[in-house]
Amino acid sequence: MNLFRSEEHVRNWAQFQEGTEEGIVPLGDLVKLFSGSYFRKRLDLDWVSRRREYSLEMVATMKDLGLTGPFWKRPQT
Repeated sequence: MNLFRSEEHVRNWAQFQEGTEEGIVPLGDLVKLFSGSYFRKRLDLDWVSRRREYSLEMVATMKDLGLTGPFWKRPQT
C-alpha cells in the first residue's frame, strides 16, 4: 500500500499503471474497510468460526464504498 497526497500525485508516480485507477481509494475509505470485524477481531478466539460472517460484512462495506469493479475481484484459481 502506498499513500499519496492526492490522485494527481498517484498519477505522476513513476510506477503508476494505466488501468489501475480503480485502486485509488481515499484514506477515510480504507480506514472504514480495515476497521471492520474481519480485521479488527483477528485475534479473537472465535474468529475462525465467525470468519464467514466477518467476510460478508467486509463485502458489504466494500459495496458501500463502491469497491466492486474488476480491480477488487478475487483472482480465479
